[in-house]
Amino acid sequence: MRGAGLLFVYNADGGVVERTLDYLHKLSSPSTYACSLCALTYGPLGMRSRWRDFVERQPYKVRFLHRDEFIREHKELADLGLPAVLTTTPGSPPRPVLTPGELNRLHSLDELERLIREVAERELLSEPRPRA
Repeated sequence: MRGAGLLFVYNADGGVVERTLDYLHKLSSPSTYACSLCALTYGPLGMRSRWRDFVERQPYKVRFLHRDEFIREHKELADLGLPAVLTTTPGSPPRPVLTPGELNRLHSLDELERLIREVAERELLSEPRPRA
């Protein structure tokens, strides 16, 4: 799928005040933090370098949005549970491929990377099969 990619949507808003409050919440009470995707991919100083390296090595487009940015761009998906990972294909609306439940069960960056490789192989990197 030429131009296809993955869209990661955080269960957090993107403003400066919101990000500061999220940061403080994550530090003070990590067990009640609402965004497992944020918790896995961000540390106290920003995006984890290992995650950044993983994302940069992918052969497809990768994009990240906060909840408020996602809803602004995709009002039709405003009720989607977050965090989530969606596939993107030019000319089509994003399609969810990883749900909050799947992401919330992950306990490490290793698990997230393995799951992303599986999704990419299945959704983005395999050749489409002709219909019989």
